[in-house]
Amino acid sequence: MGRVIVVMSTSPDGFITVSNVRPEEPLGDDGERLHTWAMEPDDRNRQLLEEATTAVGAIIAGRRTYDLSVPWWGADGPTGATRRPVFVVTHATPPNVPDGGVYTFVSDGIESALRLAKAVAEDRDVAVMGGANVAQQFIRAGLVDVIQIQLVPVLFGSGTRLFESIGPDHVILETAQVVETPAATHLQFRVVDRLSIGA
Repeated sequence: MGRVIVVMSTSPDGFITVSNVRPEEPLGDDGERLHTWAMEPDDRNRQLLEEATTAVGAIIAGRRTYDLSVPWWGADGPTGATRRPVFVVTHATPPNVPDGGVYTFVSDGIESALRLAKAVAEDRDVAVMGGANVAQQFIRAGLVDVIQIQLVPVLFGSGTRLFESIGPDHVILETAQVVETPAATHLQFRVVDRLSIGA
């Protein structure tokens, strides 16, 4: 059975986007630095990226991530030629959708998006990789099995933090993997428990 994985590149100070996010710079000023590890000529980074892409059967993203990224992703989505299905959590279908695209728009919440994604992913993983808000919703709902972080050596100081609003519960993690490369430290944590704090 596939897992539900939150997958994000972050700075050590916790940012997945930087200030001044706009269509021309969907990650903000110099935010693309978060993804340079994927383009580095480092065999370990390439191997980890290939393994992750192979393991993923479907992707869940938020509408803001879709709107900012679709000009770069095109019809094939974030996985390019492998064309993994992307389920976009949104209140309404956008007016301009690429012909023959991999996108399905889901307007009735993250549980519906997850159900649809699991159906097409079958025994592969469902990757929640499109935006802090959607990732936080999945964490708050207790729907995440694994949190996978590519920790990139840069401090941004401002932007959007991945774990800004995950609720009052403590989410207990277990370290599953640590791979260090010059461009990023790849961290994988299993979610093992939740501890409710307060009333």
